[in-house]
Amino acid sequence: MPNNPIIEFKDFWITTFTNYMQNPWSIITLIIDIIIVVFLVYEVVKILKGSRAMQLVKGIIFLFIITWLSSIFNLKILNYFLTTIMTYGVILLIVLFQPELRRALEQLGSSSKLTKYLGLEKDIISKTKEDIYKIGIAVMELAKTKTGALIVIERDIKLKEIISTGVTINGEISPQLLVNIFTPKTPLHDGAVIISDNKISAAACVLPLASDGDIAKELGTRHRAAIGMSKESDAIIVVVSEETGKISIAKEGTLIADLKEEALKKILISNIITKRLKTSEKKTILDKIKNINLKKAKKE
Repeated sequence: MPNNPIIEFKDFWITTFTNYMQNPWSIITLIIDIIIVVFLVYEVVKILKGSRAMQLVKGIIFLFIITWLSSIFNLKILNYFLTTIMTYGVILLIVLFQPELRRALEQLGSSSKLTKYLGLEKDIISKTKEDIYKIGIAVMELAKTKTGALIVIERDIKLKEIISTGVTINGEISPQLLVNIFTPKTPLHDGAVIISDNKISAAACVLPLASDGDIAKELGTRHRAAIGMSKESDAIIVVVSEETGKISIAKEGTLIADLKEEALKKILISNIITKRLKTSEKKTILDKIKNINLKKAKKE
């Protein structure tokens, strides 16, 4: 009969607390230990929230509760069945949810987390604000001319593998450069542009495609690539349709279609900047956006 994880968990805590009580000074170590574990659990839950993997976590918790209850009420057959699943089902779960788990681990160890805790986030945000407006200008221009485009904006998870599939540019972000890259019959127009570290890192990059079951039949390769990329990473992907000129955004495996200029800016800001800011800083950014729009209206 496989080892019962509930009993092993109980024995672990009994042994741990017994060892700590034998040495009163080690209570400080226990507190530090608990704080670190709580912090890690909080970060993992925050990363997995809203994803398929979060449903997996809820299922595992439910399984633990049922296994614990079956042990208390001496339901031996049910307990044996559940214990076997918990013992040998971990490998299967890792295989099934490999993309989500990999994304969670990459986000947990990402450099942006470190900059946040070191207080360097404001410098990154100030560089990113202007880039979002430049990307927005380029996307609207591409939409007007019905020029197909695929722009991947890197966030926490680094995209070095994807960047390596294209042509390195490492240039400053500008509307003119983005429009020129996607101009038909130019060498780099086919594929995706990767925005990384406030630069256009590469163009003509190859993205992973989503399966046919994940997208509507009327959507083409660009949209399939955008959804596929959003499932493999936490990147925000902007798509311009070559057939209709409509703008879409893919994130976390979902596609937000037929966006207008204001909606595009709002989504980019909320997903790339606003989530990193404190409430007071959010207000400052939104006020600046309103002022910019008012100035544009007066000029027109």
